[in-house]
Amino acid sequence: INLKISFFAIYPTAREDQYWCYQSQVMCNDSCPGPEGWAVVSQHCSGRAQSPVNIVRRKTLPDERLTPLHFIGYQETFHARIVNTGHTVQLDLPAGAVIKGGDLAVPYKAIQLHLHWGKDGGPGSEHTIDGEQFPMEMHIVHIKEEYNSLSQALGDRTGVAVLAFFFQEWASANKKYDALVRALKHIRQPSNTTLNGLSLDMLLPPQSNRTTYFRYQGSLTTPSCAEALIWTVFENTIRLSKQQLAAFCQLKFSNGKQMEKTHRPVQPLNGRKVYYSGGHSALVSSTLLIISVMASSGLSLHARG
Repeated sequence: INLKISFFAIYPTAREDQYWCYQSQVMCNDSCPGPEGWAVVSQHCSGRAQSPVNIVRRKTLPDERLTPLHFIGYQETFHARIVNTGHTVQLDLPAGAVIKGGDLAVPYKAIQLHLHWGKDGGPGSEHTIDGEQFPMEMHIVHIKEEYNSLSQALGDRTGVAVLAFFFQEWASANKKYDALVRALKHIRQPSNTTLNGLSLDMLLPPQSNRTTYFRYQGSLTTPSCAEALIWTVFENTIRLSKQQLAAFCQLKFSNGKQMEKTHRPVQPLNGRKVYYSGGHSALVSSTLLIISVMASSGLSLHARG
């Protein structure tokens, strides 16, 4: 794939659509390869450090270096281009939003966000936790500040940092998502429009709910599948109503089919480790529990004596 054309990230434009498809997009008389055939598009797709993955909680390694991230410029409101790329819905972000901390070696600047979803609010996330698939997953794509484009950053094994957030179905609508959901009506076919008055903070859980996350080294989840990503997968979910989740399925792929089940199947870890930011608090809790048990045992022994 021409990486210059893929600047908006992870997704080629409609012109390149013949190169790859999601499984839900593949048609009987179509030569467009689904996920099982993506290695034909890019050899990276058969690599040993691919994403997404299933995160098994009991196998994660607590890591005290995974401190809360600093979200700089996430509170600023902006005007953004919202695009139906033919594979997803994507927001191209203006300069200004940066993440640092959380054991990232350098600051990373946000360039775009996009989403993956299921069918009418059904399972559709890319990553899973203990085998559970959530209705939708958002990826906020960042690159090292020294780079000018995603294609440039992909040449560096740690050039790209992606924040992943899961969505959960809720009884009531999330008003902070109203403008984004309304904008979908204007981009049902591959096209773009402008979205005003948004901030990244509006779209995320409160900062106090962004302290627990999983971290591992992986890849883009679509061709070229380049293995140059630091993944940060947050534990706390974003709540949307069933109607809000289902609105994303009103979009159309570039071949005219309903845009649904826009997720790659989970990939093998192949020996990679998944780290968990709750390390410090988990250790403190365990220590307190042990002290509590010892204290109560001592008291009961004393009473019997």
